[in-house]
Amino acid sequence: MGAPTIVSLNPCTDAILSEVAGPEQVLALSHYSRDPASSSMDPARARQYGVTGGTVEEVLALKPDMVIASAYMPPATRAGLEDLGIRVETFGIADTVKASDAQIRQISALAGNPAGGEMLIGKIAAALSDAALPESAATVPAVLWQPSGIVPGEGALVSELLRRAGFSSHSAAIGMGQADYLSLEQVIANPPRVLLVAGQERSQLHPALDALPAMQRATYDPGLLYCGGPTIIKAMERLKEVRAGIAGKSPEPRT
Repeated sequence: MGAPTIVSLNPCTDAILSEVAGPEQVLALSHYSRDPASSSMDPARARQYGVTGGTVEEVLALKPDMVIASAYMPPATRAGLEDLGIRVETFGIADTVKASDAQIRQISALAGNPAGGEMLIGKIAAALSDAALPESAATVPAVLWQPSGIVPGEGALVSELLRRAGFSSHSAAIGMGQADYLSLEQVIANPPRVLLVAGQERSQLHPALDALPAMQRATYDPGLLYCGGPTIIKAMERLKEVRAGIAGKSPEPRT
C-alpha cells in the first residue's frame, strides 16, 4: 500500500504537512496558506498545492485517504467526512516547543514519513540553539504587540520563543496576561526596551512612539505568532535579528 493522500484544512498543519509529506501526497492545503495575512508558510509555496475552502463537497471531490484539521473544525464537517469513509485527524494549538515536536511526529507518522518529522525537529532544534543566549547573558525587556492591540500570555508558544531568544516579558512584569489589551498610553507611560509590533492598529503606528528614543521598535510578522512546526525556525531567525540589532542595551539580569 502506498503513502496516504492527505488534505489539510488548517494553516498550522499545512506548514508541517508540506515539510514531511511528498508533494504527490498533499492533495490540498487550506485557503489560508495562500493569503500572506493568514499564512504560516511561504504563500508562493502554498500555491504549488491544491486548495480548498474546507467544505465536505470540496474535500470529497479530491478523494483523499485522510484529512488533517484543527481541533476546532465544525463537528458537522467532521461527521460528514467520516460518514463518507474519510479518516479525520485533528490537532490543537501547540503552546510549547515540546508540543510542537509532538505534532510534527504525529503528522509525519500519519504521512508515513517519521524520518522526515525527525529531520524537521532537528532543524527546529538547531534554530533554537542558534538564537539562544548563553546562560550568563542578560535578557532584554520586550513587548509583543499583536493584532487588535493585545499581548500574549506567558503560556503561549511565542512567549517561550521570546524567552529562548533572550527577551523577558515586559507585559507580564506589569501584570498583563493572555490577550490583555495594551493601550498606546500604557506604552508611552512605561515603555519596554523593545516593542515588537505585529499589528496594524492605529495605536501601533502612532507617531507618538517616535518620541521614545530609549525604546527600539521592530516589526514581527503576524504569520509567526500562532503555529509551531517550521514556523518556529522563521520566528527564531527574526528574534535573533532583532536582538542583534539592539544598540545601547539596558539589560536586566537573567532570572
